[in-house]
Amino acid sequence: MRLVTSTALLVLAATAALAHGPTPQKIDRAITIKARPEAVWKVVGDFAGIGSWHPDVARSEGANGNREGGTRTVTFKRGGTLKEGLDEWKADGLTYSYRMSDPDLTALPVSSYSATLTVTPDGEGAKVAWMGRFYRGDTGNEPPENLSDAAGRAAMSRYFEDGLNGLKAKVEGAATP
Repeated sequence: MRLVTSTALLVLAATAALAHGPTPQKIDRAITIKARPEAVWKVVGDFAGIGSWHPDVARSEGANGNREGGTRTVTFKRGGTLKEGLDEWKADGLTYSYRMSDPDLTALPVSSYSATLTVTPDGEGAKVAWMGRFYRGDTGNEPPENLSDAAGRAAMSRYFEDGLNGLKAKVEGAATP
């Protein structure tokens, strides 16, 4: 009887180990811009204004302004739309935090995310840091490759990097990449 019980427990433990859900992922990206932090904030601090500096965004529409509860709908040039809500906006700290409210796997292969964007002094310029936490697009135990952790990390990295490069180009007066 003990052998049967022990075997059953081992099978259950092995099954439980294989049946874990998705793990949270994290992306941190930053860029230094040759401009005062306040000048950078003037561009990036408008939550609904992402379409003016992010090269992947076709348009962005906002509601309720730059305050907690504000929203934006971001439409991508390649297709897909994200709906995001502003959790915290601190002009005096040059930072805001937001989260996706409705996933669109054609826009980004992630099931949910939250992000924080912060501008800080960096020598004679400004450092813009963009950090996001998210889950892969398919939260099942065996996601397809296009909705995996790796696909989510690659897409979020590209989104943040393209955005930061676009912001730098806009603020420094260069042509958008």
